[in-house]
Amino acid sequence: MARHGVLFALLLLAVAVAGAEPERAPEEAAQLQVLPRPLVIELPTEERCRDGADEEGAAELRCASWRMAGEANNLAPWTALPEECAPHVRRYLTGPAYRSDLELVAREASAFARAAATATAARAVAPDAAWVFDVDETLLSNLPYYAQHGYGLELFDHLEFDKWVERGEAPAIPSSLSLYNEVRELGFKTFLLTGRSEGHEGVTVDNLRKEGFHEWDKLILRAPADRKKTATDYKSEKRKEMEAEGYKILGNSGDQWSDLLGYSMSARSFKLPNPMYYIP
Repeated sequence: MARHGVLFALLLLAVAVAGAEPERAPEEAAQLQVLPRPLVIELPTEERCRDGADEEGAAELRCASWRMAGEANNLAPWTALPEECAPHVRRYLTGPAYRSDLELVAREASAFARAAATATAARAVAPDAAWVFDVDETLLSNLPYYAQHGYGLELFDHLEFDKWVERGEAPAIPSSLSLYNEVRELGFKTFLLTGRSEGHEGVTVDNLRKEGFHEWDKLILRAPADRKKTATDYKSEKRKEMEAEGYKILGNSGDQWSDLLGYSMSARSFKLPNPMYYIP
């Protein structure tokens, strides 16, 4: 009972103190009666997305999903990136995320190559083991060119791109150069299979060597008879020729699904990111 008496006395004291407060203006009293907002996360609504900040965030989310769908080959075929996604793709390609994604692909490919090398006591792959590399956006980067053409926002122009190729200034992708050197050291035969035309063989060889790529076993470029073929058909045919020559294709690295799919596929394929263009 004494305990209840103490609580009751404290309650009376609180009421007395509250009653002793000076009279407040109606506006001030109304402000005091407003309770704090609940601590919940408000998800974007259609109304909220109409203002700039929310719309920017929603566009970033849509474009990240678009890029993911492209990498998963769920958008095929597409000709140019959506206009609203140009800022997103530019930030991705020029920031750390693109480099990190490239490095992750190279690490996984490297782990597979090393695992294949452990199959023999000499820690080297079999003499017929081959690795196929695409060139553009796989070994060499054309990012300087695409920086001048909206990072894929513009429709592809063969003539303009050929002018860039003929300059021979495409830089190496560092993680790909490391992977290339490693698979060579492990004993893989390396085939460079590119969609570039045979007319660009000289400048392509010089560009590759200048950027640190050496001692490949074969560089395969499009002959006039291959020009009307899709990249998937063209590259499948060339891989089939490799197999006919006795090679076993264990690894294949490319930035396009057409580098990797079709027939005479490798034991493991490694897709490098490329949200700038799609080649069937």
